[in-house]
Order: sequence, then C-alpha cells, then structure tokens
Amino acid sequence: MNSTQRPYFPTILGAAHLVILYIFIQTVVDFPLAIWDYYHGTEYLSNPIKKIALSLGSILFILYFAYRKAQTKLGILFPIKRFNLLIFIPVLTFLAAAHVFLGEINKKIDQVFPPPPWFWELFERIFENDYGFLGAFLKVAIVAPIVEELIFRGVIMHGFMRNYPKIIAILVSALFFALFHLNPWQFPATFLLGLLLGWVMVITRNILACIIGHSINNILVLLSIEYWDEISQFSFFLLEKEEQLMVSYLVAGLSLVLIGLLATVARKQTQPTT
Repeated sequence: MNSTQRPYFPTILGAAHLVILYIFIQTVVDFPLAIWDYYHGTEYLSNPIKKIALSLGSILFILYFAYRKAQTKLGILFPIKRFNLLIFIPVLTFLAAAHVFLGEINKKIDQVFPPPPWFWELFERIFENDYGFLGAFLKVAIVAPIVEELIFRGVIMHGFMRNYPKIIAILVSALFFALFHLNPWQFPATFLLGLLLGWVMVITRNILACIIGHSINNILVLLSIEYWDEISQFSFFLLEKEEQLMVSYLVAGLSLVLIGLLATVARKQTQPTT
C-alpha cells in the first residue's frame, strides 16, 4: 500500500469493522429472540417477516455505509466488465470436485472437534422453508450470493485490490468471508470458495460473475442435500474413496488451469493492439 496517499476504503482493519458491524446488527436482534423462543416455546426467530425486515434493513445499511465511506461511483464499487462466460464451466467442475475432498476434510475435523447437536439443528434450518425446495433455492442460491458478494467481492475487494497486492486481497478477503459465517466446521469450504471467488473478481472485474459462481456452489450444496440418495447412486460415488479423491483432485486441478487459460486469453483480447 502506498504510504504517501490516503488508503482506499476498506483497509483490512476497515473490512474487519464492516463485518463485525454486520454481524452485530444481526445478533442484536437474533440473540434476544432466540432466548425468548427457548424459554417460551415461540418461533419469533424464524418468523419470515422478521427475517426479511432484518436482512433487508441490515444489508441496505451496510451497503450504504460502505458506499459513503468508499466515496466512489457504484460502477467502480461493484464493477461489471465484460468477461468470457465459458469460465463458468471450469468453475462448476472445480466446485463439484472440491465438494468431494472437502467432505473428507470435514469428516476429519468432525472427529477431532465434533459439532454439537444444536449446530446440526441450525444448519438444517438454513434449508428448511415454508415454501419447500423453491423457498430454499431462493434463499440459498439467489439471496445469499447477492448479499454476500456485494459485501465481500464488491465493497471489501474494492479496497483490498487498491491497497494491497492481489494475492493478499484474495487471501484476506477469503479469510473474512470464512470467519463471517461463524461456522468452524464449514471453514475449509467457505475459505476455499472465498479464494476462488476472489480470483474470479480479480480476473473478470465483474461482480455478477462472482454472484453466479457463488450461486453455483450453493446450488450444488442444496442439490446434494435434497437429492443425495439419488446422487449417491451415480457410478462415481460407487468407486473406492481413494479413487474418488484422485479423480476429484485431478478435475479440480485441471479446472483451475482452464480458468487461468481463459483469463489469459480474455486479457490478451482486451489489450490494445499497437
């Protein structure tokens, strides 16, 4: 970061304040409701009107706060530059492969640090909805990617890419993204997703690409939960575990190479000719 000029918003410290502020807004409402529900047998915490009002209100406040602090145009804070749509093919294959070896990592974490029963209850509630699969899809595959990408690959990466080397911007934004979920058992998956989406932002400079990539990941998770009995019958999942891991590592590696190649080709096409 150039010490002779005022740093762009947010710096690492500013991003930490932003994430803590967002979590605080959520907690200051959710925690009292959770206590009330626990002792009175009510369900105010899961009330859909409360969820919508709190989520929308806190998101708009955080984005407006960040916009005022950044002192820049929306098109710069949330860039939408042209990019190669083919990038979503290797993004999909990487995420599908990553889910296989991340599953093994999560199993080892669970053995050392088993999650308590209340954690699984909270996790299952994420995918529960009065409107069934469609409601879960809306919440997990549309709302969450838009909200989280506007904050992490939009606001936070805006400052990071201008204040720090790109690799630092990607690593630290991914760390904040993983910590933001307040879920140690989900940390490897969210950190890896944050790394991928940070890279996507660097090479595409398009917030929509990050939102779509995030949505692809969440759709894969949702489908694996809703239709695991059917998915587990695919020939790939009938292989020995070592063979599954070998294939997943190979596919993930090739996918990253393809993403890099597509980014290189796109960069050359946009360079002015002499």
